[in-house]
Amino acid sequence: MFKVPTLLGSDPTLKNPKTKTMAKFSIAIVFTSISLLIALTHSFSIEKPTDRRILVLLDDLALKSSHSIFFNSLQARGFELDFKLSDDPKIALQRYGQHLYDGLVLFTPTTERFGGSLDVAAILDFVDSGKDLIVAADASASDLIRNIAAECGVDFDEDPSAVVIDHGSYAVSGSEGDHTLIAADDFIQSDVLLGSTIIKAPVLFKGIGHSLNPANSLVLKVLSASPSAYSANPKSKLSTPPSLTGSSISLVSVVQARNNARVVFSGSLDLFSNKFFKSPVQKAGSSNKYAKSGNEQFVTELSKWVFHERGHLKAVNVRHHRVGETDEPAIYRINDDLQYSVEIYEWSGSSWEPYIANDVQIQFYMMSPYVLKTMSTNKKGLYHASFKVPDVYGVFQFKVEYQRLGYTSLSLAKQIPVRPFRHNEYERFIPTAFPYYGASFSTMAAFFIFSFVYLYSK
Repeated sequence: MFKVPTLLGSDPTLKNPKTKTMAKFSIAIVFTSISLLIALTHSFSIEKPTDRRILVLLDDLALKSSHSIFFNSLQARGFELDFKLSDDPKIALQRYGQHLYDGLVLFTPTTERFGGSLDVAAILDFVDSGKDLIVAADASASDLIRNIAAECGVDFDEDPSAVVIDHGSYAVSGSEGDHTLIAADDFIQSDVLLGSTIIKAPVLFKGIGHSLNPANSLVLKVLSASPSAYSANPKSKLSTPPSLTGSSISLVSVVQARNNARVVFSGSLDLFSNKFFKSPVQKAGSSNKYAKSGNEQFVTELSKWVFHERGHLKAVNVRHHRVGETDEPAIYRINDDLQYSVEIYEWSGSSWEPYIANDVQIQFYMMSPYVLKTMSTNKKGLYHASFKVPDVYGVFQFKVEYQRLGYTSLSLAKQIPVRPFRHNEYERFIPTAFPYYGASFSTMAAFFIFSFVYLYSK
């Protein structure tokens, strides 16, 4: 423990005010370093990918209570949340070159400029470092939020007064309204993104729509609008056709970067609110009434995905050897029979469970794959395949490039040389050379017969 009173009081060399100031400064540095070390020890780790710290930026601290169910669900699952106002001058995502947080939640649709050292470039660098992000916008989305989304392949409607309107799939309420409160149920069909339990109740949505950049193959729609929806200003008559219409409107989208960072974009901040979580819902044209909307289930399952509680894979114990052996050789010979194996596990939120699939493939690669084979599994996480080394020598690679919707990608590569036969390793008689052997002996026999006939014929 640090004896601060002793350092500042009893030592006669510290009676000088300048010396006292330096001592206080040194102690402050020590405590800051300790705090940083503690923060880093609770950050993301490969072995426990969900024991992490999340920075939550808010436009208004009232959102902390109006969206408390969502925040409490994160804390109940072991996340440490750090709430700050978006204009806090002390906001920082990293210190001394180390990231302080592993996830970022932006409930700041109206913020024009963040406080501290945070800006668009810092947020993009955060994602480029493999960290996760949730961005919620609404009808008053600022250019700052729009720019962040655009950099990730999500384009919010350029009309700042436009919201999503749906006269066919609106949520029935006591008043007719302008049909901007939507009951959406067009979910992506993916258990890894939204869980295996079907979301029966529609999701309440009130906000702005967005489209996906077709040049970005990493962004996906999770919740789409119905074919009757469009994006426009509900307070004015349409003079021109709306730019976003029908199912092309995305309400909630996700991005999984090539470095396995995950991002969620929602056009509605109310989607995460306690009010929408608890509200009953009935979709127009449907007789089904639900005592509770599907918002809580939808948001909870999606947050499990974005923060790597589901769909996070790891590969361990990569091995290869000749069939019948156990040791890994430094070099293979052409036509060797070999076996390759790898163990793949999925994080379940609390432990690593065997990952079971039938589409994991191994490549034996040199400029192009000479062998491409689907691996068998024992359904306990072990994947294996046996094949013959091709009759080509050179420097090959064992490659596993596994990419599946919603799962973190696996990229495994291990280099191994392949040599030809040595001169004393060839067979005594090569079967493929039998025609040449026959031609040689038949020529010799024919010459002998010809000589005999020529010499002894009259």
